[in-house]
Amino acid sequence: MALSMGAQGRRRADPAPRRSRRLALAVVAPLGLLTLVALVLLWPSTTPTSAGESAQEVGGTIVDVVRVTCAEQLPDDVNGCGTAVVRLDGAAGDDAAIEAPLPNGTGAPEVAVGDDVVLIASTTPDGESFSVVDHQRASGLWVVAAAFVLALIAFGRWRGVTALAGLAVTFAVLLLFVVPAILAGESPVLVAIVGSAAIMLTVLYLTHGLATETSVAVLGTLVSLVLTGVLSALAIAGLHLTGVTDDLSASVGAAQGVNTQGLLLAGIVIGSLGVLDDVTVTQSVTVTELVRANPRLTALQAYRSASRVGRSHIASVVNTVILAYAGSSLPLLILVVAADDSLGRVLTDQVIAQEIVRSAVATVGLVAAVPVTTGLAALVATRGARPPGRR
Repeated sequence: MALSMGAQGRRRADPAPRRSRRLALAVVAPLGLLTLVALVLLWPSTTPTSAGESAQEVGGTIVDVVRVTCAEQLPDDVNGCGTAVVRLDGAAGDDAAIEAPLPNGTGAPEVAVGDDVVLIASTTPDGESFSVVDHQRASGLWVVAAAFVLALIAFGRWRGVTALAGLAVTFAVLLLFVVPAILAGESPVLVAIVGSAAIMLTVLYLTHGLATETSVAVLGTLVSLVLTGVLSALAIAGLHLTGVTDDLSASVGAAQGVNTQGLLLAGIVIGSLGVLDDVTVTQSVTVTELVRANPRLTALQAYRSASRVGRSHIASVVNTVILAYAGSSLPLLILVVAADDSLGRVLTDQVIAQEIVRSAVATVGLVAAVPVTTGLAALVATRGARPPGRR
């Protein structure tokens, strides 16, 4: 009797994994194939490089600092006047030590004996000259990276390892596909969509496994990402945003021939992806756990319960999005406040308007992700659940 009941239990448990695999296959197969084809078609054949560079970066260690009295007052005095004697990395003999003027000006590194620095070596008619431009940070960054990896693995264990693998995939797609493809002249919008799809499909399944809730999260993320892209395009066109708000974006547009409007839209789409998958996975798993705890829940009941969780999550995530944009644009906000201009003039300026569009569109995409993912998850989870005693 016990054996028979156990066999019945196994038979009842079998359909859910089968449904899970079928749903995962139905989601992954067409999207994965389409994404793979797009990656192949858009993959740049060559990596664009800047030609005609006459300067190169070299590393070295400051072994001495020779200070002299400044002939005139410096507008941005960081290190004072004089020279730094630098021993170049990998150099020997008379070429091992060179002299470079002490750096001054806004953003100049403050240097001292023993500092590992980065120099720019330039060829001039009078010979080779060197300028100290930055500190070397490789060793410190390795320490930070090691602490990050250890903390993630210590707490997340195997999930921490898969999260690191997903992070590696994200960087690989961005550095090996997205950036080179845009530089090669492909549409930034198309490249961002294909790159986001590749990251989403790979990272979500790699991190959370080939499960039903992951497949639902993929669908919810995809729908919300498409909505974010459409709203971004409408907002950029309707507000006549050019994507050029500083010297860096102007240089990218002029020197590399990149469509800065498309680059702005691509940035919004890619930036939204990281927060979207957090929301969709959370909602999908929440619904699954609710139904597992109470298999008698209907789809509507599961949706309502999980939506309450989603509303609380969205309230926190939206604040995170706004603070992230504000933190990255803090120097800009300081200049705006210092200008003491009217609020209406400040908000309608393209620089501020662009950040408002980023935040608003990302927020709308996040808000849409909750009902879409929760509804899909409720339908899938309650369909697979069977109340005790019912066959």
